[in-house]
Amino acid sequence: MSTVPATATIIVRNESSNIVECINSVSFFDEILVVDSGSIDDTVAKAEQLGARVMVNPWPGFGRQRQFATENAANEWVFSIDADERVSDELRRAIEQLFANGTDRDGYQVNRRNHFMGRPLAHGEGYPDWLLRLFHRQRARWSQDPVHERVELIGRIGRIRGDLDHHSQESLDDYFHKQNMYTSLQAHIMWESGRRSSLLKLASSPTVRFIKFYIFRLGFLDGIPGLFHIAIGCFNSFAKYAKLRELEINGGASLPEDDQISPAAETAGSTNPQQR
Repeated sequence: MSTVPATATIIVRNESSNIVECINSVSFFDEILVVDSGSIDDTVAKAEQLGARVMVNPWPGFGRQRQFATENAANEWVFSIDADERVSDELRRAIEQLFANGTDRDGYQVNRRNHFMGRPLAHGEGYPDWLLRLFHRQRARWSQDPVHERVELIGRIGRIRGDLDHHSQESLDDYFHKQNMYTSLQAHIMWESGRRSSLLKLASSPTVRFIKFYIFRLGFLDGIPGLFHIAIGCFNSFAKYAKLRELEINGGASLPEDDQISPAAETAGSTNPQQR
């Protein structure tokens, strides 16, 4: 069976419940590189049994870990996937066809379909969710953002049909805990960049988010999961400005480090990162 001449990279820590299905979904790539940051379960053993190349690298933060994986890939083309994501059959066929015909862009976005509370979201913030995941590494680098890192690419970007399914297995309690850390990190980023809060931002940010995604992007069609999804997102918008206001009062003290969030928590159940 022919393979796609690219490396699928996966950064992990304690992903035993996810790693098998993830690796199986990218088995058509020439290489699968798993970068582990200290798993204490059998993630590494399972990955090696499936033929993945495993490297261990102490956790340096999301962007740096993804860049480490990119630089150590055996191929110039890299496909970045998280352990709780799966390449759909349609996306697999599209990627295979792309390389069979020859690439004409420097990077390609894929459409991630978020599954939340047991349901695939089809509207609002949950879908479409276009992310740059397939790229030529000589034209791209991962940003060093403490959270919601992204690929910074110089060149032309295309899009590939087919979904990248994102499955969250966490409880709402875990999800709320993760979002609390996210908003603290976002407040820190805004503080360091010189941004400041205001009554207008506190009130308008969650309101505009709700109107844009729940009404105009038809998030209400996703039922109860869609309502929960946007409600949490709107509270996040309020919380990051509330925490920024707190930083203005205390001078930026008591902020979390990004190594408090594991690779598993970074994407599980996430909404569109551009809206956080």
